[in-house]
Amino acid sequence: MSLASDRPLKGDGEVESTSEERKSKSETLEENRMPDVDRTSIGIGPQAAENVLIEAAADLLDEAAPAATLTWAFEQFQARLTIATGFGAEGVALIDMAVKLNSVIDVFFLDTGFLFPETYELRRRLEDRYQIQIREFKTDITPAQQEQRFGSKLWSTNPDLCCRLRKLEPLREALQGHDAWVTAIRQDQTIERSNARVVEWDYQWRLVKINPLVHWSKHQVWEYIQTNNVPFNPLHERGYPSIGCTHCTQPVREGEGERSGRWAGLAKKECGMHTARPPVFISRTEMVRRKHLT
Repeated sequence: MSLASDRPLKGDGEVESTSEERKSKSETLEENRMPDVDRTSIGIGPQAAENVLIEAAADLLDEAAPAATLTWAFEQFQARLTIATGFGAEGVALIDMAVKLNSVIDVFFLDTGFLFPETYELRRRLEDRYQIQIREFKTDITPAQQEQRFGSKLWSTNPDLCCRLRKLEPLREALQGHDAWVTAIRQDQTIERSNARVVEWDYQWRLVKINPLVHWSKHQVWEYIQTNNVPFNPLHERGYPSIGCTHCTQPVREGEGERSGRWAGLAKKECGMHTARPPVFISRTEMVRRKHLT
C-alpha cells in the first residue's frame, strides 16, 4: 500500500488498503513487539530483541502509508518517541499527520540562531493551528561568542564545525531520554538519504529512527499539504525548495536539485544529522591518541 505505488489516494492524501492487509500487518507487528529494554546497556548497535523489531517493522511497513507508520511508532514507543522538524514541506506535512493520530505529540526543532524570520513565524503558526508546543534546542554559544572564538563567518570557513556546534550538539541533547525519533527525510532528496528505510537503527545517535515519508516524492508531499491546507513556509514560493540557515541557503534555478541551494558551491549537502552508514569503530586507545594529535 505504498504511496509511491499506483494505488489511488484517499481524500486526505493517504492510500487505500484492504482490511485483510491491515489485519495481517497489525497482527505480525504485535507478535514482534519489543519489550522495554535497559538502554544504558546498549552499545553502538541495537540489542538482539531490538534488531528483530526493527527488521520486522522495516519489512512490514516498507509499503505502508505514513499514517500507518506513525501509528505503529506511537503504539510501540509511546512517550519515548520524539519528532524532529526543520519546518520544511515534509516536516509540516508530518506534523499534520501526527497530530491527527496523537494530540499530545512531542516535537522539537533546532534553533541555530540563523534561521529565516519566516521559519520562526511558521513555528508560531503551527503551534497555534495544532495547539502544540514545538520544543526548542540550541547551543549555548551565541553568534557573537562563536565569531570571537572561531573567527567571522564560520559557516563559510568551516561549515561542518558550524553545523556541529549549532545543530549536532543540540540534537544530541534533544534525543536524550528517547528510544526513537521520527524524521521527515525522503530517499530521493540526496544520495546520502537514498538508502534510508522506513524503520532503521540510527548508528550515529544510537536509537531507532523512523522515516514515514522515506518513499514519498516531492509531488506527494505538496499534494498532501494542499489537500489538507497545511501551513508552510512562504519561502517555498520564492524559489527555496529546501530551507536551512540564512547564510547557507539560496534560492535555486529551474532544473536544479531540491537541495542545491544548501551550502551552494560546496560539496556539502548534509548538516550531519543523517548518517547513512554505521560509523567505524574506534578504540579508546585510538581516541586518546587522536585527541593528543589534534
